[in-house]
Amino acid sequence: MVIINLKDLQIIKILAENPLNKSINILAKFKDRDGHAILLINKQPFSKDHIQDLFSEETSAQVQLENDIYSQYILTPKAELNQLKSTLIYPATDKHIDKYSQHKIHLINESPEDYRNITLPYIEDNALSAQWVERILKHESESENIVFEDPDPNTGFILLPDLKWDKKQLSDLYLVAICHRHGLRSIRDLTISDIPLLRNIQDQGIASIKEKYGVEQSQLRIYVHYQPSYYHFHVHFTHLNYLAPGSNVERAHLLQDIIENLELYPNFYAQKTLSFVIQEGNALIAEYRKRGRLL
Repeated sequence: MVIINLKDLQIIKILAENPLNKSINILAKFKDRDGHAILLINKQPFSKDHIQDLFSEETSAQVQLENDIYSQYILTPKAELNQLKSTLIYPATDKHIDKYSQHKIHLINESPEDYRNITLPYIEDNALSAQWVERILKHESESENIVFEDPDPNTGFILLPDLKWDKKQLSDLYLVAICHRHGLRSIRDLTISDIPLLRNIQDQGIASIKEKYGVEQSQLRIYVHYQPSYYHFHVHFTHLNYLAPGSNVERAHLLQDIIENLELYPNFYAQKTLSFVIQEGNALIAEYRKRGRLL
C-alpha cells in the first residue's frame, strides 16, 4: 500500500473537472519519487446521520444574497463534515493520463466489421493492464471488501464495492461483479452459451445486495459498459438514485436486455452495430479516422 504525505505532492495540472459530479482529476508528482501520479478527487454525498451536525456553532454562514423571503448562504461546516474522497494512481502511465484527461468526445457507430478490423486489433495492442483485476480474483488484494463470491470457474464471480463508493450511504451504492472466467473482454464476446454466467451474476448479485444492504432489485441499475474501461468482463450494480459516470445511454447496456437479446439471437452482440463514446486524443479514434469511419 502506498502511504502518501500530501505535502510531498506537487500539482502539475488539472486534467479534468466535472461540476455535475463535483469531481476533479489532477496530475501531480512526488517531490522525492520518479513518475507521475493522478489524484481523482470528488466531494462526498450528504450523510443523513450527520445532517443535524451541520447546524451547530462550528458551522459558519456567509450571506450571499437576501431578497424578500429568500436568502442564500455559503456554509462552512467542521472538517469531518466536509470530507473529500480521493483515488491515487501511482505510478501513472501515459495511457492513464489520457484516460483521465478531459477531451472532446465523439460517438462511434461500430459495425461488426469495424470491431474485427479496427477495434479488436487496437484492444489487443493497447489495452491497459488488468493486473489489479487478477490480484482481486486471486485474493491478493481487496479480499476484505468482498461482498459475495461464487468460485465456479465458468459461472462464478466476485462482487465488491467500486472505488467510487465510500460505503457510507446507500443513495450512491456502487458495486461491481468481476467474473472468474478469462477470455471474455466485452459484450462483443458474449453468446447464448454465456447466459448461465449472466443470470448467475444477476441473481446472486441482487440477492447479496438485498441481504447485506437491504436494497431491493427494483432500486438497482445493473449494466455493462461498452467500451469497458478494462477488458475483463464485469457488471456494474448502482442505486437508481445515483447517476454514476458511464450510466448514460451511450455506454451502458442493461444486463436484463443483454440476456434477452442473446436468447432471441445467440450471437446478437457479434452481429450488431454498437455505438460508443470515445475521447479526442485516444489512439483508437485515429484508426477510425484513417479508415474513414468517423463521420
